[in-house]
Amino acid sequence: MVFSCGLLDTGNGKTAHGLIRGSDRFVTKALVDKKFTGRDAGEVMDGKKRNIPVYASVDEALSAFPSIINAIVGLAPIGGKLPPDLIEDLLFSAQKGLNIISGLHDYVSDHKNIAEAAATSGSTIVDIRKPKPKSELHFWTGKIFDVTCPIVGVMGMDCAIGKRSTTRFLLEACKKHGIKAEMIYTGQTGWMQSGRYGFVFDSTYNDFVSGELEHAIHSCWKNEKPDIIFVEGQSGLRNPSGPCGSEMLVSGNAKKVILLAAPKRIYYEDDETWGTMPSIQSEIDLIKMYGSDVIGIALNTSGCTLDEAKAFKAKIATEIGLPVCLPLQEGVDDVMTAVKGLIEK
Repeated sequence: MVFSCGLLDTGNGKTAHGLIRGSDRFVTKALVDKKFTGRDAGEVMDGKKRNIPVYASVDEALSAFPSIINAIVGLAPIGGKLPPDLIEDLLFSAQKGLNIISGLHDYVSDHKNIAEAAATSGSTIVDIRKPKPKSELHFWTGKIFDVTCPIVGVMGMDCAIGKRSTTRFLLEACKKHGIKAEMIYTGQTGWMQSGRYGFVFDSTYNDFVSGELEHAIHSCWKNEKPDIIFVEGQSGLRNPSGPCGSEMLVSGNAKKVILLAAPKRIYYEDDETWGTMPSIQSEIDLIKMYGSDVIGIALNTSGCTLDEAKAFKAKIATEIGLPVCLPLQEGVDDVMTAVKGLIEK
């Protein structure tokens, strides 16, 4: 059961979106969201029916699916605070004996009443963003240079632009092409979708970010022997609220990049006060300065009709001279030739 708190049709519901699209760790049976009661969660999210009903309350969801054992916070709001109504739902869930999983900065386990209810009922609380003990963290060592398979950063020009979803689509496409691909997750939803290797970037002590990234990539390569590794990006290289990406390029040695762009997004986070986003070409040039090459573009076509999306795809492919894909509408096959080319080399 996933909570989306009226945000299912917005970018702030992206954790719910990831779970709706698929997870190897959890099976999403139902959503709780009063705003969209009675509808199919997939249809609300992107117009595609996925047979995941939306209910108004925890009780309704449990009545329909008594086997539910987990209550998952499906929000990713700026600041990471738990909404007051959700706190009440989580308390009720804990009292019902449901395990609670949250990726917000506002730790559920810090809410005394919920923690006590979970302890009484015998359920667990998993706050994904709680930092690991310092004794378990890693410094960067240089072992990243031992990794011999291609490392591809799936990076975006902004937040909430489709980096994780595109990474998952790439994994699925690689599987169809007989390519053994692995993903390094760097956010809470990546963990929820069952990423085996990775860490939560924005809750890791800054001194250890490079080392944790290196350790995740190197461990994945050593243990799994993949043909290719995709690294889920975070934020954007020039997003002023959290510039991020150079770590993937430098510390993670991602020499190739698939770049997410949103042709209709003018400002960072769609907020004029945050500044105008740069051109796609200038972002490619910046990545080049770090010593890495963009091998393909994936488009977030929020606000576009299908015809507009296809027009943007053709225009950008012509102007930039790189393969361009529409992950949600058409999948990622258009960039797979470039991906396969890395392995063949």
